[in-house]
Amino acid sequence: MDGPFAETREHLGGYYIVDVPNLDAALRYAAMVPSAQFGTIEVRPLMDYNPTGQQG
Repeated sequence: MDGPFAETREHLGGYYIVDVPNLDAALRYAAMVPSAQFGTIEVRPLMDYNPTGQQG
């Protein structure tokens, strides 16, 4: 068993990590990705996990 995912014919072409203040800004940047005209762009939030609490 490969996992809890459906078998599809999709391929990951790469990813961008963009630090933006909100979802609206993230969607504007996603629309600027050249491949957005031909395929699908997913926008996902990321958490900056730092267990020590130190900045930097």
